[in-house]
Amino acid sequence: MNNIKLETIKESGIVAILRGIEGEKVLNIAEALLKGGIQCIEVTFNTPFADKMIENIKKTFGGTVLVGAGTVTSEETARIAYESGAEFILSPSLHKDVIDFSKAKGMISIPGAFTPTEIITAKKWGADIVKIFPAAAVAPSYIKLLSGPLDDIDMMAVGGIDLDNIGEYLKNGCVCAGVGSSLTNAKGIDNQEYLLITKQARAFTDRIKETRKAFKT
Repeated sequence: MNNIKLETIKESGIVAILRGIEGEKVLNIAEALLKGGIQCIEVTFNTPFADKMIENIKKTFGGTVLVGAGTVTSEETARIAYESGAEFILSPSLHKDVIDFSKAKGMISIPGAFTPTEIITAKKWGADIVKIFPAAAVAPSYIKLLSGPLDDIDMMAVGGIDLDNIGEYLKNGCVCAGVGSSLTNAKGIDNQEYLLITKQARAFTDRIKETRKAFKT
């Protein structure tokens, strides 16, 4: 089952990041994202009541969505996420206790790293995918350069990813990307214009398909 979930994240190519949203809107946002073709949703733990949001998404949408927890920097937070139903754990940084707990509980582990040493350490400690953060601080070619000697490590671009650059990060070797504000834009959420979120989600999923199709030509 864990391998299936990992492949779902990689094949989808995108994880929607929900940060700082209001709890009563989370199910409408999740539904809008699903309608746009996005299957993987992360709720960050610096969002109030993140655990309840994860629980509600999982309860409402069940097997149609993979829901995970982000901004997890301690084993205690990872435990709360697990008890809420999180299926994957993301961190902005590298924490062995978080990786160990995630793996012990059968969750996908995606710690944050930036340098080659951090990336190799993350893999050694059991990371399933290594989150390159903040990705937009460097050119997408940074991923390609890393992938030369580190071609056995799956990488995910997070931080400043938008519709204009997501294709470049995938072309240069990332298996997926995390997208926040450029996907679940504040205007759409504040005005409850969920159709805008669905439209943007579809634009991202279409861009990923187009980019991957170009790989094969």
